[in-house]
Amino acid sequence: MNQALTVSALSSDLRRVRTPEGSVLTVPDGWALLAPGDPGLTRRVKAAGPSWTVVEKKGRKIFSKGVWALESQIEQARNELVVERAAPAYAKRLEAAARRRGVAQAAYVEDFETEVQNFLRFAPAFAEVGQKLARLVTAHATPVGSGTVARTERIPVAQRAESAVIAWLRHQTTTYDSTYIPRVRGKRRQVRRELAEVSRALLDLHRRDEAHALQACPLCSAMRPSGP
Repeated sequence: MNQALTVSALSSDLRRVRTPEGSVLTVPDGWALLAPGDPGLTRRVKAAGPSWTVVEKKGRKIFSKGVWALESQIEQARNELVVERAAPAYAKRLEAAARRRGVAQAAYVEDFETEVQNFLRFAPAFAEVGQKLARLVTAHATPVGSGTVARTERIPVAQRAESAVIAWLRHQTTTYDSTYIPRVRGKRRQVRRELAEVSRALLDLHRRDEAHALQACPLCSAMRPSGP
């Protein structure tokens, strides 16, 4: 049992789990399940000795369902953290870390909005529309924990900005949210690709310094105030 495993739970028995290779294991006696929610405690428990991390896959996302480990191991780690977190130095470290994250977030928001504006490249006649669109997309996409493409680090910021604009347009200027999409493999992706082309054509319309029917333009309509 001297190992760290990632397993999935069997719905029929919480103390029986399955390894990625398909083996079914029984949780050892004396072990307890540490619920997710305290990353610091979880890291300490996993570093202290053998543990089995229980995960559940939903679509493309993987969610933690907790960590099985010796109950004494969990309690010792929890007690150590209680003492550490009660010390004044711990609060100061938290404040300093929060300030650093705030500065980094503010810088990222500014850089992201610049990348959005670079992608839009609207003509002078639609500069105001472009600025407002950049602000709206940035405000929607950049909050920490939003789970949007803007928060991923797998692709460059310029590509994140482009994807965020297309996603915003899909929801705000097309019928995507109200369209019935059959539960057929690949169908939703196909619909998104088709709507992305519509959105790109809409953007191109605003990259030309030529007048168009503003009342009929879904993007211009989305930019108008919704109030009276």
